[in-house]
Amino acid sequence: HLQLVESGGGLVQPGGSLRLSCVASEFALGYLNIGWFRQAPGKEREGVSCISSDNSTTYYADYVKGRFTISRDNPKSTVYLQMNTLKPEDTGVYYCAAGEYMTSTFAEIEYRYWGQGTQVTVSS
Repeated sequence: HLQLVESGGGLVQPGGSLRLSCVASEFALGYLNIGWFRQAPGKEREGVSCISSDNSTTYYADYVKGRFTISRDNPKSTVYLQMNTLKPEDTGVYYCAAGEYMTSTFAEIEYRYWGQGTQVTVSS
């Protein structure tokens, strides 16, 4: 059973940066598409970005486009989310997820495996 562990969250001031990591328990991560999602207090979980297994395709939600960058290092079974110019509205728990399918709509049904999440708080 594939396990995903996120790290890199924390408290940052508006305009700051964080880099999240998602490490998989198995090297088979290289065969799966990876998505990043987030959930703010009192709100539904929403898609942020995703990357295909072969690194050829990435999608970003409009609200992070131009500020966040997703990347992956398959030999290390790790996917990253570089977050720049952070805003208070980026606050939430960030989850990574893995699955065999990926579309630009960030449908959660496409992802079979989920991590426990890492908290990101953007505040002055």
